[in-house]
Amino acid sequence: PSSDCVMAEQLCLSDSTCNATYRTLENCALAKTRLLSLDHDSRVRCLNAELDLGNSSLLHCKCHRRMKRQEHCLRIFWTVHSSMTDGENNRESPLLSTVEHWKTDYNKLAALVSGKNCSQLAGDATNPCLRATHVCNLSKKCFRLRTDYASICTKGAGSEDVCDRRKCHRGLRNFFEKVPEDFTRRILFCPCQDEFCGERRRKTIVPDCSFQYNTKPNCLWLLDSCLEDHICKSRLADFQQNCQPVDMSPDGCSLHNHAACLQAYMGMIGTPMTPNYVSNSSVEVSLWCTCENSGNQKEKCDQILGMFESNKCL
Repeated sequence: PSSDCVMAEQLCLSDSTCNATYRTLENCALAKTRLLSLDHDSRVRCLNAELDLGNSSLLHCKCHRRMKRQEHCLRIFWTVHSSMTDGENNRESPLLSTVEHWKTDYNKLAALVSGKNCSQLAGDATNPCLRATHVCNLSKKCFRLRTDYASICTKGAGSEDVCDRRKCHRGLRNFFEKVPEDFTRRILFCPCQDEFCGERRRKTIVPDCSFQYNTKPNCLWLLDSCLEDHICKSRLADFQQNCQPVDMSPDGCSLHNHAACLQAYMGMIGTPMTPNYVSNSSVEVSLWCTCENSGNQKEKCDQILGMFESNKCL
C-alpha cells in the first residue's frame, strides 16, 4: 500500500465502496472540527467507517516531511483517524522522517567564510550563533528564506494588533522545512558561552511576534488552538512520539534518538504551540503559556507545559 496519503486518497476515491466510507469519515471529521456533539449512533457509525477501511492504504498512509502538499496530506490523515478522541494523547505521528542528502557542504561554506571575511567575523570564534548566521547568508536559499520570515515577523513586532503572527509562523515553517538542516540546526541550536550569543539564539525565531503574546494565555488554550490545526496537531503527535521521556532510560529518552527529537522540536516552531528558549543564559525551553486558573484541569495543563520544560529527552 502507498504510504502517501494524497495518493492513497486518489486510489480510494476511484473505488465506489471506499469512496462512500471516506465521505462518511469526512463528515465525522467536520463535525469534530466544529465541536459538534455526536449522538451514540453517529459515533458508532464514524468508528465503523474507520474499521471498514480494513487494509486500505488510506488507513496506513503517512505524510512525508517537506512534501509539497503536506497540509492537504495531513488533512487526509486526520480525516481517516477522526475517531481519535484525545489528539494530545495520540502517540502515532502521521509524519515520516525524510533522509536527505544535501549538495551543500556546510564545512566548505564555513571555511569560505573564515577565509574571505576575517575582518567581519573577528568575534565569531566566541559566538557560534553569529557564525552560523554568516554561513547561512552564503546560501542563497537560506539567506532568502531567513530574510523573508525576519521581515514578516519584525513588522509591528511587540504590538499584538499589528504583528501578523499567522504570516510570521508560515514564514518560519517555510524556513525550517525548505532550508537544509545543516543550516537550520546550527542556527537554532548553536552552543553559547555568553549571554550575547544566547540572546541571538533566543531571538532566532523573532519571539516578540512568533512566541510571545501581551499576556500569557492558558496552556490548555494553546493546546486547543493546536488541535484545531492539521499541521500543528500532526507535529505535536510527532513531538510526543520522538521526545517521549522515560525516567528508567539512561539518556532519558524512550527512542534513544535525540536527532529525531530535535527534528520534531523544530517542527513545532511556526505552529500555535511554538516553543523557544526562556532566557539568554540557559538552554531551557518552554511554551509561552501559564497553568494559572486551570481549575480541575490543572494536572493536564501542567503535563502540556512539562512536555517542554521538564522533558529529559529534549
